[in-house]
Amino acid sequence: MSLRIGCVADDFTGGTDVAAAFRRAGLRTALVFGVPDPDTTLPADCDAAVVALKSRSAPADEAVADSLGAQHWLWDRGAAQTFFKYCSTFDSTPAGNIGPVTDALLDAAGAALTLACPAFPLGGRTVYQGHLFVHDQLLSESPLRHHPLNPMTDSSLPRLLAAQTRHRVGLIPLATVRRGVAAVRDALLDRRRDGVRHVIADALTDDDLAVLGAAALELPVVTGAAGLAEGLGRAYPATRHPTAEPRPPAGRAAVLAGSCSARTLEQIAHFRAAGLPTHHLDVLAAAAGRDVADEALAWYDAQDPDLPVLVFASATPDELAAVQQELGVTEAAAQVEALLGALAVRLVRRGTRRLLVAGGETSGAVTTALGIDAALVGDEIDPGVPWTHTGDLALMLKSGNFGAPDLFVRALRPVPVKEPT
Repeated sequence: MSLRIGCVADDFTGGTDVAAAFRRAGLRTALVFGVPDPDTTLPADCDAAVVALKSRSAPADEAVADSLGAQHWLWDRGAAQTFFKYCSTFDSTPAGNIGPVTDALLDAAGAALTLACPAFPLGGRTVYQGHLFVHDQLLSESPLRHHPLNPMTDSSLPRLLAAQTRHRVGLIPLATVRRGVAAVRDALLDRRRDGVRHVIADALTDDDLAVLGAAALELPVVTGAAGLAEGLGRAYPATRHPTAEPRPPAGRAAVLAGSCSARTLEQIAHFRAAGLPTHHLDVLAAAAGRDVADEALAWYDAQDPDLPVLVFASATPDELAAVQQELGVTEAAAQVEALLGALAVRLVRRGTRRLLVAGGETSGAVTTALGIDAALVGDEIDPGVPWTHTGDLALMLKSGNFGAPDLFVRALRPVPVKEPT
């Protein structure tokens, strides 16, 4: 098998997001969960393979080691170019991991320079004058400033990245991008001559990202969010795959939500308003020894099997703060991951065949618990939110901030229920 492009993604929902972008670009795409074993196999005729890691919030040395392992595995399967995918909100800290991982991937590839752009216009993320915007707000003024693990209080991408690398960081402004592919390539050469290694580019539209993707086609390593990945994928020659893509199977449907993002809370509220069954997991009670998982399963068994159900540990900012104060940030997250991972296994054993998971860390816990190592990417429900397929299970891994408020209801296509008021 010879891949056109290999991708290293820093979390599981990010991997799903970028895999969907490659598929939109016309590339048959496989998604691999965790650092693959030498024996991990890909579906036939893949143009792109995405290795989804849990490295976003890991210690920097661990994130680097896992990313290099994924890169070498992709090289062994013929990938000539590496795309390092991180969140379109540039989730990171001054210690990393975007800078350290990018530098390690560049060093391994013997590359002098990379292009970086986290813009994702479909999700409302744009870059202008090196500043990252979430819809019409600067990143530092958006809800991401309250991110429970990596609060983003600065919007300047050059400043954020410069804190994570010893190498120089430069910028290609929007005016250069709008002059086209040749202008961007010339600008990259100029930055390289100036000793710049990380070149951030402005982008407001998908057309801007298509220009950047075409300009970066010959770079050994490119970094960014799904928008740039799609632009890069479209720069490759067109591919046709006559085989039919898989569809979600029949069977029970469930949502497991661990994200505490504002968008996930909206999606939970919409699901409940639609008259669909919901069950809240008491994380503090679970930490105190109560069998919260058994309670959830007893509730699940009592529900109408024709209706999708939602089991969630998500909490408002005040509720989350109270749990974190009681347990500590790390232990609170560990409790949620362990609880939802174990529940996923037991739900699948009970016949759940469509499983939607909300939250990056939650998605990692669920796929690990289920022992899933690879899947084929199928149809998107919302931008960046596709179904993936493995065996007789359809799995949707959703970043906490992605999807319309009614995503849970539309994705699981329940029997008719009352409309929200």
